[in-house]
Amino acid sequence: MIFSDSEILARCMVIVSVERLSFSPTATTIDQVNMSNLNTTSTRNIARPGRIIAILGMLAAFAPMATDMYLAAFDLMRVHFGAKEGEIELTLSIFFLGLAFGQAVYGPIIDRFGRRVPLLVGIGIYLASTALFLVAQDLRAFIALRFLQAVGGSSGMIIGRAIIADMFDERENARALSLVIAVMTLAPVIAPVLGGIVISLFGWKSIFLVMLAFGAICAALTWRYIPETLAKEDRRAESPAKIAGAWYRLVTKPTFIAPAIVGGLAQGCMFAFITGSPEVFQTIHGATPSRYGLLFATIALALVISAHINRMALKYKTPEFLLGLLLLINALAGIGTIIGASTGNLVLLMIPLWVAIGSIGFIGANAAAIAMESSTDHAGSGSSLIGIMQFGVAFLVSTGVAMSQNGTAYPMTIAIATCGLLANAVWRVSRRGDTASRRAAQIPIGSG
Repeated sequence: MIFSDSEILARCMVIVSVERLSFSPTATTIDQVNMSNLNTTSTRNIARPGRIIAILGMLAAFAPMATDMYLAAFDLMRVHFGAKEGEIELTLSIFFLGLAFGQAVYGPIIDRFGRRVPLLVGIGIYLASTALFLVAQDLRAFIALRFLQAVGGSSGMIIGRAIIADMFDERENARALSLVIAVMTLAPVIAPVLGGIVISLFGWKSIFLVMLAFGAICAALTWRYIPETLAKEDRRAESPAKIAGAWYRLVTKPTFIAPAIVGGLAQGCMFAFITGSPEVFQTIHGATPSRYGLLFATIALALVISAHINRMALKYKTPEFLLGLLLLINALAGIGTIIGASTGNLVLLMIPLWVAIGSIGFIGANAAAIAMESSTDHAGSGSSLIGIMQFGVAFLVSTGVAMSQNGTAYPMTIAIATCGLLANAVWRVSRRGDTASRRAAQIPIGSG
């Protein structure tokens, strides 16, 4: 079973809150993963599962490292390539398109050929494309390499989650996934700060050397310690027609597609921020690369905090309640970013921006949990669709922000507010439809 990023977080939070798993300091250390709960049908010879989980967390950090680390270099890259306004931002948009493509293709491949070989091939694609950045002189070549880097890097996100599903039963699966998330969520906080420092000291191309070194370490660890977890007798090949049929049934199911769209639009807020933040923080407000990294990390920290609050809140409130409440907060904060941008004051922009991005930690997780609850018969397809929608929206929003750059913060803030308002509208309309359907189902046939 393949999980999208939002679904990982959602399943961890929902399962943990319902079953009241203990996440004390001793319970959350990697060495505490219970060996007795290994899924032995496909992992008979696996030792040290905690080490495997740590490596998978590093692999899952490929994408945030590859996006957040180089954002502070946008102004320098624009000069290097002689690019027009918005063209450098397209290197980020195309990366999201590559992630969406990876969500679609890796699932069937790893179900047919196993986990280890496709993972190593994906890491190889990531390493090769990252190395070629160092010699790329043409912006079009750079953009093409970003697509390949995303396709390769997405292997760690997707295949890593499948390996965990192979290794553990449901209870320990949630615990293991939470540990992967703990490693992965450090990347959006650390990467921009590290990128800003590296750029200031060694120039913008040096960030790709850091990515290359990190990828090489992950490749060596994967080759040495990650085993094949899908036994040959468990492998299967599903036809494209069967996969398309499962997708069709899901997209025509309101209880799945509505929260999936809501989650994708909410993620659009995040990707609007990622794409627009270099223009806003550096070009408009004059932040240096190192200061940009700190500003970005401050906003990203809101996601980490909100994820922990959401896990605790789920003990007392349903995902539906939290989703509705935080969608409203997100929309209001999105409008607040437009107002903050109109003042020209960075602090007045940062406050609603922090709230808007922080709310996504609630929205993405709960929307994915609700959608996946309606796709239990097609969990793999549902997870893949959520990922495709998430990064598909990211590509569209990121491209829109990039092409609308005009020397103001409005392209970013308007995109954030628009995504939030649309997500609210979809959710409210879908809830009214659910209520009407339930009422109709309660009316006896022939009454009235």
